Amino acid sequence: MHASAAPRRLRSAGIVMALLLAVAAGILGVWRPWTPLPSAAPVGAAADGSSGAATVVAPAPLALPENPRVLVFGDSWTYGSAASDPTLGYAYVLAGLIHGETVVDGVRGSGYLKPGLDGPTFGERIAALDPSLAPDLVIIQGSINDRAQGVAGYREAVTAAWDALGAIYPEAAIVVLGPAPHELPVGAATARIDADLSELAAARGWWYISPVAQNWITDLNYLDVIDVEVGRQHPSTAGHQYLAEKVAAALDELRVAPVTVAGGSETTPDE
Repeated sequence: MHASAAPRRLRSAGIVMALLLAVAAGILGVWRPWTPLPSAAPVGAAADGSSGAATVVAPAPLALPENPRVLVFGDSWTYGSAASDPTLGYAYVLAGLIHGETVVDGVRGSGYLKPGLDGPTFGERIAALDPSLAPDLVIIQGSINDRAQGVAGYREAVTAAWDALGAIYPEAAIVVLGPAPHELPVGAATARIDADLSELAAARGWWYISPVAQNWITDLNYLDVIDVEVGRQHPSTAGHQYLAEKVAAALDELRVAPVTVAGGSETTPDE
């Protein structure tokens, strides 16, 4: 009896061990701690990973000549709205800060989808630019003016406009200056615009500056920068000076290390 019990116990132990190994194998088939976890979906990808994702390209170092010619293209902030004189707008003031020349093309109310008060959409305006201008740098600013236009067609309009801009000035460096917070707190529509522009710029290897993400305008300085009365939430003359200084400082920083930032800002009168 005792002689035969040992083999039976050994056989039972073997069966139990085999079952344990089978269960362990099943578990390890699902969880392999030595296998890298799937990486997060790239910028612009759908949650299920099914759509094409935007590729992030590191921007080339920003190199400008000693006295650069800069085309500043945008909406009413670029136009100089609410400054005591439009030529005191940030885009004009910037010239002295960078020891160069700025060619200013600002249209009030204009956006990628929305025509402006004094001209058409960004894409149509870009198509009419003078190729012989030959700027060293193009700063394309804004715009919050598309916040009421919705998502449909927005990225396509931006892509088409930027394709045209790059084709007209193939030798120019291009910096995208995102929408600035004309009011606080930042609204969802402008946050979406800022994020879209940031992602699309990153996919091209273009520099992106987000006044929102970099906290250019906060509760502490809002009334010093924005004229909430006569200026209808546009920068005051002092505000334009401040913005010019921030843009000049940002350009200096972009010569050091590439950054693409997203943020947001929102509603009220067209810029």
